[in-house]
Amino acid sequence: MKDSSKEVFVAPSLLSADFSRLNEEIKEVEDLGVKYLHFDVMDGHFVDNISFGIPVLKSIAHTHHMINDVHIMISEPKKYVKAFSDAGADILTFHYEACSEDEVNEIIDLIHNEGIKAGLAIKPGTDVEKIIPYLSSLDLLLVMSVEPGFGGQEFILNSLSKIKKLDEYRAENNLKYLIEVDGGINRETAKECRDAGVDILVAGNYIFKNNKKSAIEALLG
Repeated sequence: MKDSSKEVFVAPSLLSADFSRLNEEIKEVEDLGVKYLHFDVMDGHFVDNISFGIPVLKSIAHTHHMINDVHIMISEPKKYVKAFSDAGADILTFHYEACSEDEVNEIIDLIHNEGIKAGLAIKPGTDVEKIIPYLSSLDLLLVMSVEPGFGGQEFILNSLSKIKKLDEYRAENNLKYLIEVDGGINRETAKECRDAGVDILVAGNYIFKNNKKSAIEALLG
């Protein structure tokens, strides 16, 4: 359900930043009032791409005042919770599909025991019903609106129904998790996601390949 009074945030994805001037890219989005900075970590195993990992996060986590929103698209996420927490993650989001159902609550607890927030991500093919048992324990639920692994893909429309369902479930059960969406976010899809009840819009190419100020304003409507 749409709440017109609710604040929606943008999380620029560093996957699309110019790494030859990374500090400047980070400062530019922070100076525009951005609250969340999104890190897409890929291992070449869970997804067919390799990005960056713990050393990059550690080197820049404390160079700004934004929330380090870390999305790990990796196999065996349980093994790396402490390392990402120590490196500076404020939110650590792992994939439902990367572990057994028995491990999900265990990993959520491990993250919380590190004193940081826990997020769970779902791929486009994963039904929201599968993750309902975990929602009361989560701080964030990330709906992937493209297949994880590469930037620049087209938004998958059935992501909107997932966002709506998660928003309705949250209201009906008086839960507090944030709903984040990642993949194919531009002016048009951002509006559809905002209308569906999203809280955080992750965008990479749309922000870093355009005028940042104009792009962020367009995403927030």
